[in-house]
Amino acid sequence: MGICYNKLWKLLIDKNMNKTDLKETAGISFNVLARMGKNEPISFESMEKICTTLNCDIGDIIEIEKPMNMDNNRTGFTTIELFAGAGGLALGIEKAGFDTIGLIEFDKDAAETLKVNRPNWRVIHDDVANISCLNLEEYFGIKAGELDLLSGGAPCQAFSYAGKRLGLEDARGTLFYHYATFLQKLQPKMFLFENVRGLLTHDKGRTYATITSIFEQAGYSIQKQVLNAWDYGNPQKRERLITIGIRNDLLEKVHYQFPKPRDYKPILRDVLLDCPDGPGVQYGEKKRKIFELVPPGGYWRDINPVIAKEYMKSCWDMEGGRTGILRRMSLDEPSLTVLTSPSQKQTERCHPLEARPFTVRENARCQSFPDDWEFCGNVSSQYKQVGNAVPVNLAYDIAKEIHKALEAIK
Repeated sequence: MGICYNKLWKLLIDKNMNKTDLKETAGISFNVLARMGKNEPISFESMEKICTTLNCDIGDIIEIEKPMNMDNNRTGFTTIELFAGAGGLALGIEKAGFDTIGLIEFDKDAAETLKVNRPNWRVIHDDVANISCLNLEEYFGIKAGELDLLSGGAPCQAFSYAGKRLGLEDARGTLFYHYATFLQKLQPKMFLFENVRGLLTHDKGRTYATITSIFEQAGYSIQKQVLNAWDYGNPQKRERLITIGIRNDLLEKVHYQFPKPRDYKPILRDVLLDCPDGPGVQYGEKKRKIFELVPPGGYWRDINPVIAKEYMKSCWDMEGGRTGILRRMSLDEPSLTVLTSPSQKQTERCHPLEARPFTVRENARCQSFPDDWEFCGNVSSQYKQVGNAVPVNLAYDIAKEIHKALEAIK
């Protein structure tokens, strides 16, 4: 499914204008003009400027072309994902039996990761704002109400508080606004919205209150629960706030239950000893020698205080346990939350057997990515992609219950 601006170019000819004239009179940027030249989506604000200048409707300047190989005979449950990242959530959902018909990701390397590993997925490397303003039914080839699952998790941002009954317009300017717009336009049977646990208390709880209000006004009944990835087949302590929505007209038939914790909770011994080699970074020589003094499972309190104080500098006088500083993991415990950078002083995770950070592949194992899942970009980008991902096994257990709930109306 693609965007085409042939109508616009014909309209310009009829009005005896060229592209430069349009750029100057509509006040759009050269970048917007270039995107249209490549038949890529542009923002709704840019479309409005063009339509105002030409005194026309959006339908007069844009059309959506359907490719010949679009599959209209899908047999499985369908899903679209926003803010897809490197694919942890999407991979778990796919494993649960869903057909992925679209994923939107702004980061170039993460989008390339998705394309390389799943050539059959329709990966849209673009700003979600450029997509949410389109006719989504045409763009994805699916009618409102037919999509089975909308998934993703927008970064946490504060909202405005224009009125007592907080609605979609109060979220304008945030990334969540585009998730909610997809929900309003496509009316999927269910949605999965994942985020950090801190969203519950962000801005004194008002951010999540706005989110739930918008979900309810869109016609959904919601359930929420904080789940720890360690309970669901991941050797990592990582809590995520999971919000599940069911469209109100399906409530009599569709019932969702959050997954029960698995019987076995894996530890680092289960994933590190046979982990394939992968890219990574090393500590500097001075830091490496200090970490060699820290026993597995230990931290700064377990070495000579003179050495620890010199290393910690101003952190030495801070309050609290500061247990993340000079922290070395043990094979007999799960990893702490996998982060986007391998070496941050307040939140260090040294390898249990060697004085070095975890490699990208070791972090990916903690996130339960399969070993053949390739991450694109430089090493820093790969660490970031893995650290931002939803653990695959956690996503699978959540999505498996969604699949089970949808089977009632199949």
